[in-house]
Amino acid sequence: MRPLRRRTSALTTAALLTTGLAVSLTGVPSAGAVASRGDPDRFHASCRTAIEGSRATASCHNPYPQTDRIRLHVECARWWDIDADSAPVDVGPAGYAELTDRCWKEIREVWVTHERP
Repeated sequence: MRPLRRRTSALTTAALLTTGLAVSLTGVPSAGAVASRGDPDRFHASCRTAIEGSRATASCHNPYPQTDRIRLHVECARWWDIDADSAPVDVGPAGYAELTDRCWKEIREVWVTHERP
C-alpha cells in the first residue's frame, strides 16, 4: 500500500506544480506587482451620482496625489429636452467637488467623465 500512496502524493505534487507554472506563465501579474509598478489609472476621483426629480448631482472626492479633471453629463429623457454637460472642474489631491445640472423634465442617465489636466 505504501508505493501507491507515494505515487499518489508524487502525482498530486506534480499536478500542483504544473498548474502553478501554467498560471505564472499566463502573464497575469500578482497583486504585489501591480501595487509596486504604479497603476497609471490611479488618478480617478471617486464619484457618487444622485438624481432627484429633474436635478442631477455628482459628489466627487480625489484620494490620489494627482489632479483629476471631472465633468458631469446628464442625458434627458424627453427628445426635445437638451442634454447637459458641465464645465470641467479640477479636483486636486484630497479635494472635493460637487457638480449639479438639470433637465426640464425627467433624466434618463447621468455619468461623470475623468481626464488628466
